[in-house]
Amino acid sequence: MIRAEIITIGDEILYGQITDTNTQWISAELDKIGIRTVRKSSVGDTEEAILQIFQEATDRADLVIVTGGLGPTKDDITKKTFCKYFNTTLEVHQEALTDLTEFFRKRGREVTGLNLGQAELPANATYIKNTMGTAPGMWFEQNGVVYISMPGVPYEMKGLMTLSLLPKIQEYFKTPVIFHKVIRTVGIGESLLAEMIDAWEDALPPHIKLAYLPSMGSVKLRLTGFGEDIKALEKEVEDKFEKVLPIIKDYVYGFGNEELEEAIGRLLKEKGYTVSTAESCTGGYLGHQFTKVAGSSAYFMGGIISYDNAVKINQLGVKAETLAQFGAVSEETVIEMSENIRKLCQTTFGLATSGIAGPDGGTTDKPVGTIWIAIASETQTITKKLQLGGFREQNIHLTAINILNLLRTTWL
Repeated sequence: MIRAEIITIGDEILYGQITDTNTQWISAELDKIGIRTVRKSSVGDTEEAILQIFQEATDRADLVIVTGGLGPTKDDITKKTFCKYFNTTLEVHQEALTDLTEFFRKRGREVTGLNLGQAELPANATYIKNTMGTAPGMWFEQNGVVYISMPGVPYEMKGLMTLSLLPKIQEYFKTPVIFHKVIRTVGIGESLLAEMIDAWEDALPPHIKLAYLPSMGSVKLRLTGFGEDIKALEKEVEDKFEKVLPIIKDYVYGFGNEELEEAIGRLLKEKGYTVSTAESCTGGYLGHQFTKVAGSSAYFMGGIISYDNAVKINQLGVKAETLAQFGAVSEETVIEMSENIRKLCQTTFGLATSGIAGPDGGTTDKPVGTIWIAIASETQTITKKLQLGGFREQNIHLTAINILNLLRTTWL
């Protein structure tokens, strides 16, 4: 097992001024080549803190990856701190200077002032060319540990990793063959899913590991195999999945990277069905789930965001008596919403949502998180009441997942 630690440097990360997306992306890429990330750390722009985290990482990792602190200004001290850690000095690296000069020449500029310092590297560093920026990557080796330093700008970091460093890491560490297979489920919680496949999981061989990857409203099952022969490994992992699929088939909506909205869109397109939406509490979020998928114009015809009762009545055609007697958050209202939007847009299905997303607006009879959803076809209308009770964004998101899954399990 090759162990990696990822360190981000910069006060702006600690202060919450920018979001650290680098460590998530790097650890995911390392996982693909069989390297396990054992720790992620963030430190500020102080030499003492950086030196301390370097030493701690050296004691527990085989690979230490550092992002940030490589700019030309005085607060970017990563290179100088590496010099102190390795007891060396900065020197102009001729290849780095040549590449830096060419980078600026293509943009009609000369390398001057602070930017010249970008070509200075610790004497013991192996230069890694950055084709997307001026701060080069660096590779160090000491006492069996590899240290990699990259700029913190995400697209520059990803370019360095993809083009140069991931292949170099694989070659250096002779990483094992690794194969992932992912099943995506919806409509079932992690613990219940684990109980259903307990016997199957216990029967897995030691070189095949199962991971549960829960997210809001869904759970991914990732089976990872380690070995030496990729074709044999793929077949073995596929065989294991064929045995578990019949157990959980009712909850499986897709595989790999396919999101629920993509799977729904694929099924709608295959069957030649169309949909429209009438939204209250979700405020357009349900429609967005359809339209964020490329090619959704083949099956999503449009919708009405009927947030106010006047819009429900005047635009959507919900009866005033229905709203007066039962309220906006009711089965009767979403039935009319779903049936009317289907007729207005002339679609196969009409989907409707109405509820109390929160954080206020709830009552004793209808607390926050009370949601009604409905789907109308030409022959029938089905409804479901949700009692979510979470935060506003969570309630909106889960409402969309529930109605998409209701569409999947009923008609698709």
